[in-house]
Amino acid sequence: MGRLFGTDGVRGLANRDVTAEVALDLSVAAAHVLREQEPAEGRRPLAVVGTDGRASGEFLGAAVTAGLASAGVDVLTAGMLPTPALAFLTADLGADLGVMLSASHNPATDNGIKFFARGGVKLPDAVEDQIEARMREPWDRPTGAGVGRVRRLDDGAARYVRHLLSVLPNRLDGMHVVVDAAHGAASTVSPWAFREAGAYVTVIGANPDGLNINDGYGSTHLARLQRAVVENGARLGIAHDGDADRCLAVDAHGEIIDGDQIMAILALALKEHGALAEDTVVATVMSNLGFLQAMSREGIEVRQTGVGDRYVLEEMRAGGFNLGGEQSGHVIFLDHGTTGDGVLTGLMLAARLAETGRSLRDLATVMTRLPQVLVNVKGVDKDRADSDPELQAAVAAASAELGASGRVLLRKSGTEPLVRVMVEAAGDAQAREIADRLAEVVRERLAL
Repeated sequence: MGRLFGTDGVRGLANRDVTAEVALDLSVAAAHVLREQEPAEGRRPLAVVGTDGRASGEFLGAAVTAGLASAGVDVLTAGMLPTPALAFLTADLGADLGVMLSASHNPATDNGIKFFARGGVKLPDAVEDQIEARMREPWDRPTGAGVGRVRRLDDGAARYVRHLLSVLPNRLDGMHVVVDAAHGAASTVSPWAFREAGAYVTVIGANPDGLNINDGYGSTHLARLQRAVVENGARLGIAHDGDADRCLAVDAHGEIIDGDQIMAILALALKEHGALAEDTVVATVMSNLGFLQAMSREGIEVRQTGVGDRYVLEEMRAGGFNLGGEQSGHVIFLDHGTTGDGVLTGLMLAARLAETGRSLRDLATVMTRLPQVLVNVKGVDKDRADSDPELQAAVAAASAELGASGRVLLRKSGTEPLVRVMVEAAGDAQAREIADRLAEVVRERLAL
């Protein structure tokens, strides 16, 4: 059996992979591990539990709550909130643990469990391994006054919106913004925050019914947002994923602005104000080469990590950096939060438009995206990808062929027998030809 935790918590098909039993056992084990690591002196530990609005989050949230309370943890149930809001509340309320029920951009049939430690930070791999190792272990169950108590947290969304508005550098008065909430956790708080900041807001994808999350709306389905921005004459569109830890954007002409472009715009804004820590931004190895080139031209260093905002966050905390993120739209403002925050990112992007008076299309010209082709090669022995001499020779030859105008990246999937081949080049045809060529080498050399 493989590792239960993936790159962002435990995730899978709800009620098959992620069951009530798994949620219960994980929560008990997490309570034990975190209680031992960070004892709550003189009181019972406190946890905050939230969901992204999926129907399965109802029974999984109940199981998590039951597990924590049975282990002697007091629980505040926050209802439907974005993942970054849950992380913020964990820190803001001084809670010892946060638990988010979400499968992010996945369909409604999936769900997942993300844990946050004290301060609202995601757990390191080693702590997740300890939790997994202690599932279903014998334990001394508290009784009577020793069991945890469960209460509703009714003002969680309001606390989060107040926090967002408190860190916004300027207002958005009169700006027309279209918000696509993916029928998920941002459905209430994102339009609320933009309106409170002064924007005129048109909302789509904000009628969650438990089953329609990410279905044709949100950051993985941008066509409706593109049409809505153009038809309404809006200045920009903001798209979240199901749990609102991502933000992609659409300019007034309906063109997509991805996470790399958003980070480039925001990095320059912070640098201009002397607020970009160490003049450095943290990104993953999947960031477009055009982003790296643009940052170099602007005198901004880029630190690169493995894929996953948790690894971006680890590098940011280790180096004292305050801006980082991913091409997919996870952007972290470490001065204001501990995880990717799609609502905050959208607000900050809109604030930059309001401050400069420039269009989003104009601001995005800071970088030129190189054509990027990604091929997933399935059913291969991914563990041999780094050591096969012929494959490595093929990668080296392709890299030499591209020179400074492109790059090649081979990346093993963390959860599947799959190798990802990513190629960037000056032209689409060249990127596709080299990616397909390398994918064929992967199939031949790593065949099971």
